[in-house]
Formats: sequence, C-alpha cells, structure tokens
Amino acid sequence: MPESVISRFAPSPTGRLHLGHAFSALCAHDLARAADGAFLLRIEDIDPTRCRPEHVAGIVEDLRWLGLGWDGEPVFQSQRLPLYAGALGRLKAAGLAYPCFCTRARIAAEIAASAAAPHGPDGPIYPGICRTLSEGERESRIAAGEAHAWRLDVAKAAAAAGALRWHDAAAGSVAATPEIHGDVVLARKDAPTSYHLAVTVDDAAQGVTDVVRGQDLFAATHVHRLLQALLGLPTPRYHHHRLLTGENGERLAKRAGSPTLASLRADGTDPAALVARLRAPAA
Repeated sequence: MPESVISRFAPSPTGRLHLGHAFSALCAHDLARAADGAFLLRIEDIDPTRCRPEHVAGIVEDLRWLGLGWDGEPVFQSQRLPLYAGALGRLKAAGLAYPCFCTRARIAAEIAASAAAPHGPDGPIYPGICRTLSEGERESRIAAGEAHAWRLDVAKAAAAAGALRWHDAAAGSVAATPEIHGDVVLARKDAPTSYHLAVTVDDAAQGVTDVVRGQDLFAATHVHRLLQALLGLPTPRYHHHRLLTGENGERLAKRAGSPTLASLRADGTDPAALVARLRAPAA
C-alpha cells in the first residue's frame, strides 16, 4: 500500500445512518489510518427533494458516536455545482451528451412495448429515445423550456475513450464495460448533476486515491472509469466491500427499515463493542 492514501465516506443525507453505513465508514477510515493517510467526509446532498439538514447533523452525530474522526471540513456537493456544470459542459462540447425529454412513463411504455428490452445491473436500460433527435428539435424544445435531463451517449463515448481498465482490491484488474448501463443520466431534470458525474468529479478534485464502498456499487465503477477518461481525471484504486445483511438475509438499507445507529444508541448499545464487531472478519 502506497504511503499516500486518501479515502472518503460519502453518505447522502436522506435519513439516519444504519449499520451498513457504519461498516462502510469504518472500512474507509481504517484503510486511510493504517497508511497514515487522510479520511474525508463528503455529504452528497444533490437531491433537493430528499436531503435534509437534520440528516446532515445526524451523520456527524453518528460518526462521532462511533469514534470516527475525519480530516478537514466536510464537503457538500450542493456547494460544488459549478464544478459539475463545467464537466457536463465539456462532455456537451465533445458531442457526447444529449438532452433527454422523456418522462418515466414514456420510458416505461417504450420498454414494455419492446419484445426484448436489454437489461443492465439496475434493470432495463434506457432505450435511447432522445438519442436520435435532430439538433434542431433539441434546441427548439430546450428554448421552449421543456424539462429535460442530460444523458451520456455511452456507445459514442466508449468508442472515443477506447479500451479501459480499473483495479479492485478483490477482483483485480477489471475491463471497463460501461455500455451495460446504457445512456446514463449526467444531469437530472430536478438536479443539475447526477451521482455518476458528481462522484467522479469530486473524487478527482479531492485527490481521493482509494474509493471504499459497497459491492452494490461495483458495476457503477464502469461508468466512472469512462467519465474519468473523457474528462482527463485520475483513476483511484477501488475497494468494494461485502454488504451487511439482516437476519432475513436482505441487505441492510434505509428502504428496508434497517435499524439506525440513532436507535441503537438510544437502546444503550456500546459503540466500542459495536465497532469491534463490525471490524471482526466475516465468518
């Protein structure tokens, strides 16, 4: 492991942290501290409909309860929108991004009408409805104020970037195959960026050398590697850790109602003992 290691924990303030978050934060924290490196906290608050200030305070409270400290001040994605706009502008100028006016209902109907809609890691992929619109139609609809997202023309982008690889601590060298996701969203209708674009830009801007996150985000790294190549950004090392599951075998997640760290604290859980259990090797 090189001496210079910078890792990060980057939660979204859409609810309280649970054990899965704690495990991921510990993995990133411990990797950096073992190498006498830096551990950063980034708040990914780009979703205006779900992010709440009280959840930011909860994240800080929970991490401190676990005994985790970070270096520097927390970074907020909502304060970095010009960086994302600049990156998106470069992709537009290169002819690799296009406006998408589709509603979710339109996309769902198109997929349902297809005899064999291709699927990606997250389900059916976008069928490219707006990819073939003429430049004139795109411009006129934008000028008319029609709501739109921006998508990456993945096939065109991948051809421009050429063969790419990235490295995962467990999987080793991985060939990037971003096309499995289809034309991913770069900027949403309700937000001026997306997870894929913002996380790629931020990791580079913050000098992150080692990205530590759950196995559920392994496939997303294919897209991030492509964006790094297109934007001339460095590629960090990746560490996709195992996912914690509950007694029913389901992954711990907010939507599954997993116990929060706040509820464990209220029940009198010893944080030192909890951290020791999380750090113990998997059976």
